Amino acid sequence: MSASVQILQKIFGYQAFRGFQAEVIEAVTRGEDALVLMPTGGGKSLCYQIPALMRDGVAIVVSPLIALMKDQVDMLEDLGISAAYLNSSQTSEESQSVIESLFRGDVSLLYVAPERLMTSRMLAMIEQLPISLFAFDEAHCISIWGHDFRPDYGELTQIKERFPHIPRIALTATADPQTREEIAERLLINPKRFIASFDRPNIRYRMVEKTKGYLDEVADFITGEHMHESGIIYCLSRRKTEQVAQELQNRGVDALVYHAGLDQWERESNQNQFYERPCVMVATIAFGMGIDKPDVRYVIHLDMPKSIENYFQETGRAGRDGLPAEAVLYYGLEDVVQQRRLIDMSEAEDDYRLVMMAKLDAMLALAEDSGCRRERLLDYFGESTKHCDNCDNCENPPMTKDVTIEAQKLLSCVHRCYQTNGLGFGAGHVIDVLMGERNEKVLARGHDRLSTWGIGQGLSAKFWRKVLRQLIIKHYIQVRYELRNVLSLTGKARALLRGEESFFVRVEGMKKLSTRKALEHDDLNEDETRLFNELRAWRREAAQEAGKPPYLIFPDATLLQIAKLKPKTPEALMSVSGVGEKKFERYADAIFSMVAEY
Repeated sequence: MSASVQILQKIFGYQAFRGFQAEVIEAVTRGEDALVLMPTGGGKSLCYQIPALMRDGVAIVVSPLIALMKDQVDMLEDLGISAAYLNSSQTSEESQSVIESLFRGDVSLLYVAPERLMTSRMLAMIEQLPISLFAFDEAHCISIWGHDFRPDYGELTQIKERFPHIPRIALTATADPQTREEIAERLLINPKRFIASFDRPNIRYRMVEKTKGYLDEVADFITGEHMHESGIIYCLSRRKTEQVAQELQNRGVDALVYHAGLDQWERESNQNQFYERPCVMVATIAFGMGIDKPDVRYVIHLDMPKSIENYFQETGRAGRDGLPAEAVLYYGLEDVVQQRRLIDMSEAEDDYRLVMMAKLDAMLALAEDSGCRRERLLDYFGESTKHCDNCDNCENPPMTKDVTIEAQKLLSCVHRCYQTNGLGFGAGHVIDVLMGERNEKVLARGHDRLSTWGIGQGLSAKFWRKVLRQLIIKHYIQVRYELRNVLSLTGKARALLRGEESFFVRVEGMKKLSTRKALEHDDLNEDETRLFNELRAWRREAAQEAGKPPYLIFPDATLLQIAKLKPKTPEALMSVSGVGEKKFERYADAIFSMVAEY
């Protein structure tokens, strides 16, 4: 048995690695750099935690999520691993205590925010420490093309220059090909690349245009099919979360609220309750990062996410146990207007705002698309698949309209504009030319003399933008972000221009949300169900005594296995996924006592 497998089984309580975890761990332990893309719930953290225990020194883990560092450290300490964090939430005395532990060699993993790590004082300090590796979590934050760009991450490029011989691992759940390249270039040296499939086949995707009574539809969806199951509803504003939660409560739904406007005690209380029982969390996107609740049966967006990456990450919190789950998106024109206003009001650089506008358009194009949702999602991340038969468009193909001639006109106009400078122009300018506008920019470039000027008159700018979004998401047109979102044709456009293909768009008016039971009751008999509920009640009490969230004791998946297997010997309990040596020492007696009653 390899050393990494021994650590996996004895400390973390898992019997075997998943996917390419073992290969990543081997590469980093050897001292190589690695780029790891793995969907939410895929087990990214083990890819740096185990090498940190196998190499000498302290692992520096960079995370942008200060609020989650304590949870990560608590989880590791509960497994008997020495871990600590340094961030702005600590007093000077607490920080000094951590620093002293570092110099004594008592810490295996140190979590730190990028802005703290890159201070001259912190860099000078870690240069005096033996470092085993650097792990960059949420690595997409370093890229302007990523969905969550953070300027603080930009300084991290210095790490590979100052510590070239220390291995680095960059990890993220969502990054398109362009973002991956920037991560590798800025953070790593000749990295090995590990790209997992982005497919979550157990999630059923549905996207519905908002109508006047859409909140009634959501309530019926929950009370009719998922009344006693856990779910998350995302809203853009704090006010809306409270309004939706109240409406659900009025209908008898166990609904909680989570947003940044609540005081810390209420946020933590609601989050703990979400782990303890089946209920609905109505939240802003501040809720969910780091969630380890495996039995979330549905995620509903009541406002459109700002990018496909955000959508994929947020819907990925459903069905982490691999059982059927639902992802439902409601969207409308007001969502796009609101998101664009937020982008315009941001203090970000112009180039970044342009990138976010393009990503928002790609998200809208996905919602408007008439093809397989999963096929479009995976295509966005550079992965191909066939129709899934597990999304609304596959199950109930929408009505479409043939706009082949209009698409040809738009492609021709993009090409004619491109020919005038060899670089291309943005969407607004191309549509102005197409519609025969004579504004200053069109006249200054002589584009009123192009053969395509005015060939799109008689149709609205809204229509042309919809066709353009579909041409982009289906790769007939490429957007060059680095040149301020200019447009140019891809090789795929030739067949459509020649009339060898037809092009369709979805007509206005979406079908209402259809219903289908996502999951039958777990396959536990009556006694096993009672034992499972008793285990959950015990876990809640143990978590309260320890001052930890319940999932840090054991996740539901582990309790379900215990209820099913009813282990009566140490060997049997240690074979349950999630039960390592430390957890066995701490909790075995209580578990054996409860099992003995059944």
